[in-house]
Amino acid sequence: MMKPLVEFCASNVSSYTQSVLDALENDPDLDVDVLEYGCLGYCGECYMLPFALVNGKLVQAETADELLTKIKNKIREDEEDFPY
Repeated sequence: MMKPLVEFCASNVSSYTQSVLDALENDPDLDVDVLEYGCLGYCGECYMLPFALVNGKLVQAETADELLTKIKNKIREDEEDFPY
């Protein structure tokens, strides 16, 4: 049984998404693997907006709070399609 995987880019974390990463790691209702990499190869997106990869799919938002909501929604959608 695999947990949902949320991947962050270190450059994006330092700019935008540290709060999102922390929130996912500390959410008692979520059982996800959270990884941070030096680079995920989305440099254009990384420079412009908060983003993460959820199970390999790009999720972007205008703000960190919106990104957190979108990540949780994507995890729920994926669980409905492919129960973990």
